[in-house]
Amino acid sequence: MGVRERPETGTGTGARGKCGAAGRSYDPDRLFLHPDDDLAPNRPGETLRAGLDASRAGRWSLLFARLLGRRPVEDAWRRALAAEQLVGAALEVLTPGGWEVLHSVALPGDAVVSHLLIGPGGVFCVHVEPVRRGLVRADDECVRVPGERHPRPVVRRVRQNAARCAPALARGCGFSVRVRGVVVLVGATEIDAGDGDVRVVTEHQVAGLGALGGVLRPERVDRVHTVARNRRVWLGC
Repeated sequence: MGVRERPETGTGTGARGKCGAAGRSYDPDRLFLHPDDDLAPNRPGETLRAGLDASRAGRWSLLFARLLGRRPVEDAWRRALAAEQLVGAALEVLTPGGWEVLHSVALPGDAVVSHLLIGPGGVFCVHVEPVRRGLVRADDECVRVPGERHPRPVVRRVRQNAARCAPALARGCGFSVRVRGVVVLVGATEIDAGDGDVRVVTEHQVAGLGALGGVLRPERVDRVHTVARNRRVWLGC
């Protein structure tokens, strides 16, 4: 049975915490979160950083592989890291407007949510995808990048990740939480996409998410953020 939505009446937070001068609540659950379980300090691309740090490929072996025409996975990781840093910085700019952002949220298996954006406009599972310059076409499942033979199924993947995040947050919050997907195509000069349930944008359009509102009140933004930053919340996702 799903968790029923609680009506958003009043401005207080009841037993959950006290409301600050700006209307934001301060959840006591945050005070008892072990530092090892707190995702808030994560930097953009934290998982990619860990993979690069653990890589045993030395500088000369990478250079030799490139000379042979091979594409070391570390090169792809570095491109992805640069893209996540770029988008992460753009999302951090939204925080004065009442938004919160978590980076590199790992789900069971090998799935990683690049950024989880929480604010007045709702909760967004943000996936970052570096692509070549040019017109990128997107449908309900994939994006098609110029010069690539096969489409990338990133739209479907971010939709699946958002569907996994929603019940995990609802269990922790005690009210239903809708999570929507966003794919950020870093490097695309133009996007041809329909009006699907997953937004597909360029890095230059990320700031537009900050204009969204009317979904979560400040106390609920704070509650969802408190729950989401707990690594253990995602273990059963």
